Amino acid sequence: MHQSQLHYLPLTPPSFSLLVGIFIVVIVLVQLGILRYAYLSIGLSRGAAMLLLVSSLIGSYFNIPIYDLPAQQVVAGREIIYYGMRYVVPVVTQWPGTVIAVNVGGAVIPTVMSVYLLLKYRLWIQAVVATAVVTLVCHLMANPVPGLGIAEPVFVPALTAAIVALLLSREYAAPLAYIGGSLGTLLGADLLNLDKIQGLGAPVASIGGAGTFDGIFLIGILAVLIASFTGAMAHADREHAA
Repeated sequence: MHQSQLHYLPLTPPSFSLLVGIFIVVIVLVQLGILRYAYLSIGLSRGAAMLLLVSSLIGSYFNIPIYDLPAQQVVAGREIIYYGMRYVVPVVTQWPGTVIAVNVGGAVIPTVMSVYLLLKYRLWIQAVVATAVVTLVCHLMANPVPGLGIAEPVFVPALTAAIVALLLSREYAAPLAYIGGSLGTLLGADLLNLDKIQGLGAPVASIGGAGTFDGIFLIGILAVLIASFTGAMAHADREHAA
């Protein structure tokens, strides 16, 4: 196995550029002051929030191998279109089968950030409920895709997380959306479907990688937008009360 073959962008350049474009738009809106309440509401400084999103994008290139599934026919060197997004199946040589890996940008960073937000706000019950709902929805919507692994419609995690978080708490909707969306996607789409990986012919089945990374990244963007919206609403309520 060549370790270098484990590292690749989970999306084709056009699809990955779409995520980068959304990220740039958010940065511009923040700089213009349109999303001025975002980071105050989510509990991060502007620099920390930008670092989180940039790290997720860069980290999506790196996969940490965990274990190998038995050798089988492997699909390699292709692009797979799923709900409009183009995913990459890496080119591999001398491959033993399917490698189960953990994606740094789509799994490690979101999990660490979710734990931080959970400890910071102590939203134990709400976070469990939000994660459980997103897990259920993602598990129902996730599909095994030959050559790719497990995938789901790109907007399902973000929209589900947003709706559930706003219903549970307007004040803490942003961190709840990030926690529930990130952990729920990893659990519902990836971890609960590991038993379906073997036989798909995917050279690398990356937890938080191709098939789910785009949805998890959009959760981070959506959390910023929710934070700005709820922060602006809270500011307006305070002014009205005064």
